[in-house]
Amino acid sequence: MNQTFSVRPANWAEDAAKIREIRETVFVVEQSVDPELEWDGLDGECLQALAETENRDAVGTGRLHPSGKIGRMAVMPLWRSRGVGAAILQCLIDSARQGGLEEVYLHAQSRVLEFYARFGFVAEGEEFDEAGIPHRLMRLQLADD
Repeated sequence: MNQTFSVRPANWAEDAAKIREIRETVFVVEQSVDPELEWDGLDGECLQALAETENRDAVGTGRLHPSGKIGRMAVMPLWRSRGVGAAILQCLIDSARQGGLEEVYLHAQSRVLEFYARFGFVAEGEEFDEAGIPHRLMRLQLADD
């Protein structure tokens, strides 16, 4: 598969179907997250990022809540380890910085702590359960460069 992808800020009203398909596939089906936990009603408040192929096939997503919480990072199985998650995360960090936030934080699945650490996120506190999956709180200070 030699297709390329790009990441753009998404509009929840227009892109909800694509975002829902990714999150249903990754969280609800693959990771067995309860749909009532996945669909928390906060999506309309969040800045959404969407990764798409040149054919406009949606391959990844993530969101930034106004509080600075990054979440719902999901990449379709065939697109993992190809830079999609990194591009989505960078888009959300850049958006937070542009929005004047001083820090962002997230609940990282414990198995992917290293991924977030590469962006400068620092783990805090003990591991905890969220939706039946081990997580850790991680923070990133958004100092002016």
